[in-house]
Amino acid sequence: MEKAYKLEFGDSLDGSLYNTSCGLSKTEPLHSFGPAVKPFFLIHYVLSGEGRLVINEKEYHLEKNYGFLITPEELAFYEADEKNPWTYVWVGFTGTGAEDAVRSLGLSVSHPVFYSDASDEIYEIVKNMMEYNTYSFTDRLKRNGYLSLFLAALSDREDKKTAERDDKANTYVERAIEYVRLNYCNPIKVTDIADYVCVNRSYLYTLFNEYLHMSPQQFLATYRITKSLELLHSTNYPIESIALSSGYSDPIVFNKAFNKQKGMSPTTYRKAMRSGGAESSKEQLKQLEDFIELE
Repeated sequence: MEKAYKLEFGDSLDGSLYNTSCGLSKTEPLHSFGPAVKPFFLIHYVLSGEGRLVINEKEYHLEKNYGFLITPEELAFYEADEKNPWTYVWVGFTGTGAEDAVRSLGLSVSHPVFYSDASDEIYEIVKNMMEYNTYSFTDRLKRNGYLSLFLAALSDREDKKTAERDDKANTYVERAIEYVRLNYCNPIKVTDIADYVCVNRSYLYTLFNEYLHMSPQQFLATYRITKSLELLHSTNYPIESIALSSGYSDPIVFNKAFNKQKGMSPTTYRKAMRSGGAESSKEQLKQLEDFIELE
């Protein structure tokens, strides 16, 4: 059982984001919904108590200040806690801009849960939304205005801001890796990589250590030596040519870099590989390639 005040609307403003339902519910212990689907986006926000959500074969425990998204035609089940049942508000919406709105909130089927400490603001918005409960054009406009305020309140979340910062940092690292992949054979330096992704060198260093657990310089050197290993295995090119092809204009510098990573010179490595150490060498090469491909 639940004590609920809810509104469901059959109207729309074509080509826009519009409200389909809203409500406030104080549930009884173990009150549940589903497993079932909805034809529109639905966001619940917990004002008090606890409960659980099961969606996409994954279970989430939710309590005060947490909310969750149900996407259209996605099978979902949610249930109030037996000892501390939840009270929540919800808002349903659809329209051509609904999917973009949800994506901008940082929510999806794989990430349906969020946290917001704006409970008073969210409650007031939904309560005001429920006051405009007729089919009149004025009420529809006001409901949809409050829908925009509701989504804006959810957008201004610290977890979303953190996720956005993480996404941006990931983008910098991905662009840096791609730059190395395309330019390792040229005499590039870490400053060139930093300039390409439009960050300073120290920040790039921080990002690489955080995401790859090595510095940009170490990554560049590892990538170049990995490529030189491929050439040592698959060609008979002179060491000088392999050095140039791997981004080292000076064979002596290449020898030192190779020695540092492999514990032997390129010439010694090639001889060892051809005199019985081929399987071990190929395995080392595969490990390095797998590492770089995973990043």
